[in-house]
Amino acid sequence: MKKLILFTILLLTVGIANAQYMYDGSGRQIGKANGNYYYNGSGRQIGKVEGNYIYDGSGHQLGKVDGNYVYDGTGHQIGKIDANYLYNGSGRQIGKLDGDYLYDGSGHQIGKSDGFRRMQIIIFFYFFM
Repeated sequence: MKKLILFTILLLTVGIANAQYMYDGSGRQIGKANGNYYYNGSGRQIGKVEGNYIYDGSGHQLGKVDGNYVYDGTGHQIGKIDANYLYNGSGRQIGKLDGDYLYDGSGHQIGKSDGFRRMQIIIFFYFFM
């Protein structure tokens, strides 16, 4: 019985530890990532990642991230990541990552992550914001 209780506690702890949160510039929770799945602020699944491919909540391919380049579902380049700067398909800077903070192209803070990995922030920025 003790082993079952410890195992359950371990599973709950791992499940909680796997969830990361994204907030908008005013501190309101706008999303969550749990493993390869993305959720909006209301808890509805809005996407998932399989390998380099990104899908919406209905399973339609939205695009992919391949190295430093971001592509839409038709294969057109829609962005590029250079160090911590995010660019659109035309090469104009549209965002910046600074630690857990996300800024738009004008330098205004538009979001903050709580434990998001860099790639999760990039996916959330390009496909779900």
